[in-house]
Amino acid sequence: MISISLEEGKNIYFASDFHLGVPSHQESLIRERKIVSWLDTISPSAQAIFLVGDIFDFWFEHKRVIPKGFIRLQGKLAELSDNGIPIYLFRGNHDMWMFDYFEKEIGAKIFQEPQTISCNGKRIFIHHGDGLGNHDKVYKVFRKIFTNPICQWLYSRLHPNFSLGLAQASSQSSRLHQSKKPEKFMKEKEHLWEYCNQIIKTEHYDYFIMGHRHLPLFLPVGDKSHYINLGEWVNYSYYGIFDGDQLSLKSFTPCAPYFTSKDL
Repeated sequence: MISISLEEGKNIYFASDFHLGVPSHQESLIRERKIVSWLDTISPSAQAIFLVGDIFDFWFEHKRVIPKGFIRLQGKLAELSDNGIPIYLFRGNHDMWMFDYFEKEIGAKIFQEPQTISCNGKRIFIHHGDGLGNHDKVYKVFRKIFTNPICQWLYSRLHPNFSLGLAQASSQSSRLHQSKKPEKFMKEKEHLWEYCNQIIKTEHYDYFIMGHRHLPLFLPVGDKSHYINLGEWVNYSYYGIFDGDQLSLKSFTPCAPYFTSKDL
């Protein structure tokens, strides 16, 4: 349970699926700068920031080596943390090998399993979304392999030039890298929404916040709850904002010479 009592004028912010590193270094760098600008924009009113998985298209921490790049985002997160804003990171299916680097360097709290946020009388379920429900059965098998300590140790024995290059080549086959069009709403594909509708039958949440699906969604769950998918930042730039009473989904749009946000 993550308990937060919002101060007046403060919000909790949520974003997911930055997938930094794809589809090219140049495009990833542009997106990274946009993300940093978004963090600058929200920082004055942020009491906590939740990054809900797949921040990187691939991430693996060797004992003394991390993937090259992404220094602007890391520096900004460190700055926000040093200024007293808690940073919560969820491992996604692309960055499940995030270990203790961000905990040690910026004081972030890292989660693998679903968490409950209790804030101003509201209950919020939060998780990246991978592996939930009765779907993704093949992925669940691979996740057990990828999260096995022995397998992780064996992979870490590989030289970083080889292991990170191998992973980068593998990411070229991901659905986000290969797809030239944004995801579209298809009821039969909304397995996370289906999962939320099952959970609400036995346990109440005011909001379910997830990523993974790559499509910004704000859908009803039962009579009094909602499922929010934060989408991804390759084709979209959406984020969640909770003001202590309502949770909304907003789009972050560049407007020279600075970035501003606008309602969906």
